[in-house]
Amino acid sequence: MKFGGTSVSNIERICHVADLVEEVAREGHEVVVVVSAMAGDTDRLIRLAHEITPDPPEREIDMLLSSGERITSALLAMALTARGRTSRSFSGRQVGIHTDSTHTKARIEHIESGRLLSALSAGVIPVVAGFQGISPNEDVTTLGRGGSDTTAVALAVALSADRCDIYTDVTGVFTADPNMVPRARKLERISYEEMLEMAALGAKVLHSRSVEFAMRYRMPLRVLSTFSKDPGTLVTEEDKKMEQMVVSGVTLDRNQAQVIVCDVPDRPGLAASLFRDLSDNAVIVDMIVQNVGQDHLTDISFTVPRSEARKTIRIAREVAQRIGAGEVRSREDISKISIVGVGMRSHSGVAARMFETLASEGINILMISTSEIKISCLIDEKYGELAARVVHQTFGLDRADSGEPVRG
Repeated sequence: MKFGGTSVSNIERICHVADLVEEVAREGHEVVVVVSAMAGDTDRLIRLAHEITPDPPEREIDMLLSSGERITSALLAMALTARGRTSRSFSGRQVGIHTDSTHTKARIEHIESGRLLSALSAGVIPVVAGFQGISPNEDVTTLGRGGSDTTAVALAVALSADRCDIYTDVTGVFTADPNMVPRARKLERISYEEMLEMAALGAKVLHSRSVEFAMRYRMPLRVLSTFSKDPGTLVTEEDKKMEQMVVSGVTLDRNQAQVIVCDVPDRPGLAASLFRDLSDNAVIVDMIVQNVGQDHLTDISFTVPRSEARKTIRIAREVAQRIGAGEVRSREDISKISIVGVGMRSHSGVAARMFETLASEGINILMISTSEIKISCLIDEKYGELAARVVHQTFGLDRADSGEPVRG
C-alpha cells in the first residue's frame, strides 16, 4: 500500500491512512506501506535550499529531500502503534534499496529484502520512506519526482506481493485530467503499455518508472483513492477488450521546454556529439526534429523537461561552440498534447483525425512524435486545455458508451 503526499498531508489524514492499513491487516493480509512526504514538504525544502544558494549541490539536495518521507513514515508507524498494531518505520537505506550514484534521479539497482521479510514474519507492519535509496558510495540518493511509486512497485516485486495498491487523491486513472476535461471518465482497466505512455506523457497519477517495473515483472497495480470506497483502476496486461478502443486517454504535459541548435554543420556524428553530452549529464530528451540541411547547415530542435532547460542550454552552447554550430535558442511557452491507445495498432487515420481537430481550432503544430500506441504534438501553451478538450471529444472519450470501438 503506497500513499501519496495528499493522503498524508496532515495528522488527521495520517490517522485515516492508519485506519485503512489496519483494516487490510485485519483481513489477514501481510502489509508493507510506502509513504511520500507530506504534501508541500518537498517544495518547501527546495525553497529553503534555494534561499541558501541558487545552485545547491545535488548530493545535499538528496540528503535534504529524503527527510520528508522519513518524517511521514515515523508518524504513520506511531499512528499504527497507537491502534495496537506493531509497526516500525524504515528509511530506504534500512530496507536495502540500492541505487546507482545519480543524485536527484537515481535508478534502483537491487533490493535486499531480508529485513522486511523478517519484520513481516514477526507480525510487524513496516512503513517505508519512499523516494530514496543508498548509492554504492553509501550516499543517500533520491529517485526523482514521483519516486515513491517506484519504491512501492520495486518492493512489491522484491517481496513477491500479490499486488501493489497506489492510493492517491483521485479515484483511478481517467481518460483525461478531470480538472481540464470535465467529461473525462474513469477507466476500470488499462494496459501496462498504455499507462506507461500516459505516465511518460504527463499524466500525474503514476510515475512512469513505477509502471516500467510493474510491466517488466507483471506486478498488478491498482490506483485508487484514499478518500473513497471506489475500487479504482486496475493496471494489468492487455486484453482484447482494450484493443477495441482506438484511444484510451488524452494527456497534456506543460513541463516542456524546446531547445533549438541553429546552423549545425551537416556532417555525420555532430548530432551524436550533442545528444551524447546531454545523456552523459542525465538530461532526458523527448521529441527531436532535424530540419533538411541548406548550405550544408541544419537546425536541430528537441524538447526536455522544463526543469532541466537551464542545464540543457548550457550544455548545448558548449557543444555548439565545439562543433562550429550557431546560436542556441529556447522557449518554454509550449505544451505537449498526446493521445494513447493500444487500438492504434489496428486502426488507420488516427493521426489525421487528431491533426484535423487541432487545425479546426486554429492550433498550430510545432513538432510531432509517434509510437505504435501514441501520437504527441507540441503546441503553444495557451492552447493546451482547449486542445485536450476537443481531442477528447473527437475520439469519443466523453461518451458513456465509449467502450464501443471508435473507428479511425
